[in-house]
Amino acid sequence: MNDSMISFEKVNKWYGNNYHVLRDIDLQVRSGERIVVCGPSGSGKSTLIRCINRLEEHQAGTIRVDNIELTDDTKAIEQVRCQVGMVFQQFNLFPHLTVLENLTLAPMWVGKMGKKEAEERAMQQLQRVRIAEQAHKYPLQLSGGQQQRVAIARALCLKPKIMLFDEPTSALDPEMIKEVLDVMIQLAHQGITMICVTHEMGFAKAVADRVIFMDQGQIVEQNSPSEFFNNPRNERSRDFLSKILGH
Repeated sequence: MNDSMISFEKVNKWYGNNYHVLRDIDLQVRSGERIVVCGPSGSGKSTLIRCINRLEEHQAGTIRVDNIELTDDTKAIEQVRCQVGMVFQQFNLFPHLTVLENLTLAPMWVGKMGKKEAEERAMQQLQRVRIAEQAHKYPLQLSGGQQQRVAIARALCLKPKIMLFDEPTSALDPEMIKEVLDVMIQLAHQGITMICVTHEMGFAKAVADRVIFMDQGQIVEQNSPSEFFNNPRNERSRDFLSKILGH
């Protein structure tokens, strides 16, 4: 599947001997496609996207990212990780470093970039997420929404082809969610391949090319947002939507 940016073929993963967290996952993601993954807690959503940059290791099947197969080959893993940015539920910023220092760390150490160029790139990405004026503050001086926008900017500093978001708003107060989603919507319209695990259904309606619904380690349904929300085909999807949307 050379036209796929990300390819899962019959991927399986277990935790220990008993917990089958991913079951025969088949998924193709095109370059520039925007996908929202949703489903009940424990359905395998986060594990699915963490397999894309080998934060989680699959035990069966094949995963390819930009035509590189993910195996135990550390060079291949490093190559993929340079192309994949990830934003987590928790911001994972270094509290003893300023915002700017948090952003220049990876380009200088991983990308072997000079300090001046790394700082210029960091400022560009901070402007992109509309938070450049906070560059010299420390993370704990910022709100949760601002810290998550810094985390997004940090992921963008390595100029990834793919951005993964693992419930990026779940640790935020309700009034801070919108500012993070607004930044993600802006990014979504700039051609980057995005996979986002989220319960923010408004975001899914606004930006997703495809909504994937997972349950018990399987992809139960995948469809366009309009089809998924207006005409869910699977009983488990319908039950999930009735709970989360309240109808």
